[in-house]
Amino acid sequence: MITYTFLQQYWWFLIALLGGLLVFLLFVQGGNALIFLAGKNESERELIINSTGRKWELTFTTLVTFGGAFFASFPLFYSTSFGGAYWVWILILITFVFQAVSYEFQGKAGNLLGKNTFRIFLTLNGCLAPLLIGTAVGTFFTGSQFAVDKAAVGNIAAPVISRWATQWHGLEAVANPFNVGFGLMVMCLAVSLGALYLINNIKNEKLATQLRRSLLISFLCFLLLLVYVVITLLTMDGFAVDVNGEVFMEEYKYLHNFLQMPAVLAMFLVGAVLLVWGVVATLLKQRFSRGIWLAAPGTVLAVMALFMIAGYNNTAYYPSTYDLQSSLTLANSCSSEFTLSTMAVVSLIIPFVVGYIAYFWRQMDKKSLTTEELNSSDKY
Repeated sequence: MITYTFLQQYWWFLIALLGGLLVFLLFVQGGNALIFLAGKNESERELIINSTGRKWELTFTTLVTFGGAFFASFPLFYSTSFGGAYWVWILILITFVFQAVSYEFQGKAGNLLGKNTFRIFLTLNGCLAPLLIGTAVGTFFTGSQFAVDKAAVGNIAAPVISRWATQWHGLEAVANPFNVGFGLMVMCLAVSLGALYLINNIKNEKLATQLRRSLLISFLCFLLLLVYVVITLLTMDGFAVDVNGEVFMEEYKYLHNFLQMPAVLAMFLVGAVLLVWGVVATLLKQRFSRGIWLAAPGTVLAVMALFMIAGYNNTAYYPSTYDLQSSLTLANSCSSEFTLSTMAVVSLIIPFVVGYIAYFWRQMDKKSLTTEELNSSDKY
């Protein structure tokens, strides 16, 4: 029998899956961050922009789907975070607006700002979007300053359930080194994935060599940040929930979550191995260009594991450092049982949608992108 608790955990699993897919698809942003670093001339920069330009809608659509799924399944998180920490989400949205406008206008003849201005916007999106998203996700472990009063919904004059406790409205997250480290880690991962994707998608020996150099630097930075994040995460106090729904601090909570959920630990380790394998094989073998297809499932699995230790095993996935009992858990922030069960039926179409995307992705990428092909077709 499907219980309410099962539905809550099922929807958190889907949130984790969408989060993993989103982080993987940030390879578009990572590729854009390499426009000037790896692209040394106009031809190489056009190849990079047109390669990522064929996929950027997937990242944005997944981001919107991620937000929509959160809103439908855990509306209290949506109203608390999106309504309180709105500066972070506004900045993320602005960077994606810059991206869309830049793809549309950077190649237009006679644009007033010139090609390089729009390419700088794409580069900024490539760096800032993963950094901001990663910093926001870091607060799932360190907490934010907010209070929740569900009784306020009956107050006709001010029916505001969630209230942010600072005037920074989310920007205070950068004051925590773990959040910033998490954001920088996601940014370096995005750049590494971007380099892997471009190596696979573009047929240009000189550009591939330059991309491998960028991959080496970005991945070394990612590994250093990953070590910092993992050590800090496993040794920090976490936000646990007892049988009565009371939130309390527990030493080594996230280490305990890994040890008490060995399948999640295995998922994280397998994901990490696949990611490292894809990068190392690409760096060591000059003719190997399929590293992205090892790194992709590796990224999704590792990110899903992080989401799972943030929400499963009686853990508050969105903690409040202002009022501990306002922390959000799967049980106190989810939609009704009817809503979750109805949406669960709708969610069964997800594999067909993923299959549809995979099929057309394969059709688009059957042939590697070359300068000759670019000159003979529509381009950004």
